[in-house]
Amino acid sequence: MRRNKWLALLVLFSVAVAILTGCVEEEPSWTSFEGAANEKTFPVPKEASKTDRASSNSDMDYVRYALPALKESDSLPAPYLEEIAAWGWTEEPSLSTSNQKVFQKNKHMVHLSVHDGSFTVLVPKDGKAAVKSKSVDLN
Repeated sequence: MRRNKWLALLVLFSVAVAILTGCVEEEPSWTSFEGAANEKTFPVPKEASKTDRASSNSDMDYVRYALPALKESDSLPAPYLEEIAAWGWTEEPSLSTSNQKVFQKNKHMVHLSVHDGSFTVLVPKDGKAAVKSKSVDLN
């Protein structure tokens, strides 16, 4: 009987470890990319999962992607910025902020807005000019 108790505890412990191991956030590899849902020529990590899309806005078409390890306070990883450049996009520093980058390719613009655990790819519709985000102080 005592032997069965230890075996049951061992199995329970093994299951708990397996569950906790599966729940740990992994860093994205930043090695494989695909075109964004709203701008096929702009890369997004394949590990990101599309969570929301709105094309009903008259000014912007946006797609939100979940990427749990991403932090708003961190800058975009160098491998991702290099991939964006490799796809032919250049950053527009005068329109970019710390958590929103604006990229241009030919006459197309893309806004990449970074949040904790997600990012949003915004594309101005009908050649509309880039809109710089403004912070609102609620205090």
